[in-house]
Amino acid sequence: MTQAGMRPSGTEGTGGGRGPDEAAGRAAWAGGPVKPYVEVLRLPGALGFSSAGFIARMPMSMFGLGTVLLIAALTRRYGLAGVVAAVGSVGYAVGAPQFAKLTDRYGQRRVLRPQVAVFTAATAGLMVLAELRAPLAVVVISSLLAGATMPSMGPMVRARWSTLLAGTTRLHTAFSLESVADEIIFMVGPVVVALLATDVYPAAGLAAALLFCLVGTVLFTAQRRTEPPPRSRTGGVTTADGLPAMARAARRPRAASLVTLVPVYGLLGAMFAAIELSTVAFASEHGHKQLAGLVLGVYALGSAGGGLWYGSRHWRSPLQRRFVITLGLMTSGVAMFWWQPGFASLFPVIFVAGVAIAPTLISGYSLIDQLAPPERRTECMTWLSSAIGVGLAIGAPVAGRLIDLSGARAGYVFAAASGAAAFLACLAGVGRLRDPTARHGSRPAVLSVADSDGQASWPRAESAR
Repeated sequence: MTQAGMRPSGTEGTGGGRGPDEAAGRAAWAGGPVKPYVEVLRLPGALGFSSAGFIARMPMSMFGLGTVLLIAALTRRYGLAGVVAAVGSVGYAVGAPQFAKLTDRYGQRRVLRPQVAVFTAATAGLMVLAELRAPLAVVVISSLLAGATMPSMGPMVRARWSTLLAGTTRLHTAFSLESVADEIIFMVGPVVVALLATDVYPAAGLAAALLFCLVGTVLFTAQRRTEPPPRSRTGGVTTADGLPAMARAARRPRAASLVTLVPVYGLLGAMFAAIELSTVAFASEHGHKQLAGLVLGVYALGSAGGGLWYGSRHWRSPLQRRFVITLGLMTSGVAMFWWQPGFASLFPVIFVAGVAIAPTLISGYSLIDQLAPPERRTECMTWLSSAIGVGLAIGAPVAGRLIDLSGARAGYVFAAASGAAAFLACLAGVGRLRDPTARHGSRPAVLSVADSDGQASWPRAESAR
């Protein structure tokens, strides 16, 4: 029998009830919106692996654009550049979950270091082959190999947070921090690539992405004490914490949650691609093409602000309910883009719509952390990242064709339709996102956990028999 206390990781207050943990929760969250982030970063090793992970995943906003700018500068053919970049995206979508599966089984260091070595060689080969005007098939193959071996560092960082903060209300704060970091990457990365590729040398943007990935991954894997231990795929009669096999099975719904979340994230990827292209076209139609990047930056700024706010609060509503609500708010905001009367009115609307992006993605990753089998956590998180990549690869050409035929508003309509489809897919499968521990009466007890300096502590959930 378990004592009343905090919920499992990512489910902060799933039951919505009040108990002896409420006062502790209030105390832990007092002190303003910045304090939770400071506290999680003060944990031993947290700042180191989070910072290294930030550097290592810069290529996720740089690699595709760097490839386009390199190929376009050498061939003067944007269609060809798009094909080469799209092949890299497909390679990433296919390869990332497979490497994540190996990481769960063998450990991050043993997989990431050989992986980044191959990625380095493949990306260097892509740049050299492009400069030598090699046959298209050879360039495409090199792009495919580079994309397939590019480390997916977001799930790796989140897996470390899941291990470090397992069962605490601080886990969603850490996930919020990483989502805000992602937004910063997507604000800064494209600007750096464009500047280097246009003002320095066509291959400089892609080379910078390679350097970030190599240095960040080496620094990340050098930090051994925070690395999650490899997990066997063979089950026993009890879990590591002593839970009976029935409770273990209840916490491992296999692929049920992915059946809902992967289509949702894929449709969101298509929506994001359509918004990016449509915004560029909309700005061009109104004579402000040079301000398109600023508009997209405002969109990312709204998301970063929403993520910081969301992560600084102590939530008691069920996690799947929050996911549905934030997803609905985000897609409703996107539905407002197509009928904007002018360019200036787009700024406040796109900012407000962006506020719900990070909370939606945070909730999705928290659901995976809550529902996925522990030995498949990194793999399942990576499937979400890959789904967005596939959505981007599919949505971009579809939205581009619609924009060519009917203008920017048609692209925004496609973005709204993709968002609506994502919301409907979520509603159809929301039953798969419920925490099965609630139905088996498994509730964790509260323990006090302090950092290495003994200065910061908060309730930690641990199951008791």
